[in-house]
Amino acid sequence: MVKTRNAKPPVSETAHRTALQQYRVRADLYDLELQPFEPLRLEAIERLQLQPGEVVLDVGCGTGLSFAHLLERLGDKGKVVGIEQCPEMIDKAQARIDAMGVRQQVVLLQASAEDARWQGLADAAIFHFTHDVVRCPEAIDNVLAHLKPGARVVTTGLQWAAPWAGPVNCFVMGAALYSVSSLEGLNQPWGELARRLQHFERHDTWMGSVYMATGTWPGASDT
Repeated sequence: MVKTRNAKPPVSETAHRTALQQYRVRADLYDLELQPFEPLRLEAIERLQLQPGEVVLDVGCGTGLSFAHLLERLGDKGKVVGIEQCPEMIDKAQARIDAMGVRQQVVLLQASAEDARWQGLADAAIFHFTHDVVRCPEAIDNVLAHLKPGARVVTTGLQWAAPWAGPVNCFVMGAALYSVSSLEGLNQPWGELARRLQHFERHDTWMGSVYMATGTWPGASDT
């Protein structure tokens, strides 16, 4: 298990409230809003290199847009654990699961990523456009504590493009103000994961406004 770091400050309650309010407002139109980003979702899922029968954590799963794509690769014996703190989003995710008839394969946890608790260790984890989560050390440590050594991790999200790319950064600013509680870390949003994962690789797309990164969790250190 990952050792507790008592020196960490508590996660901001203001940030939680801001994030919840943002996603409660967006819940009804969320699927439509994310349609342009679906090719990125599919690429991220491919990079997980999932095998039939594995377990994957979908961190900040929203309305469950990744579920069908994940289960297609996991097969009938695979399992998805979806973590989402917004009740309106998780209601829609549950409705999606019911419509798909996959209640036995998808477990939903209504909790923040740093507070979620579940049994067992997963083979992979995906963070798809979850800036607030990947910038939170407590959330990252909690998720990684529930991964097997060697588990694959993929993260995608917004980032600042090059300083000269003014129009691109205007897009990033507009999208971020609509979907994150803080602009902190947009220059290197993957930093917390990069410090914890092995074989970490990143590539940029959408004229530098979006990153996709992969790595493997080596397991908790005994020291």
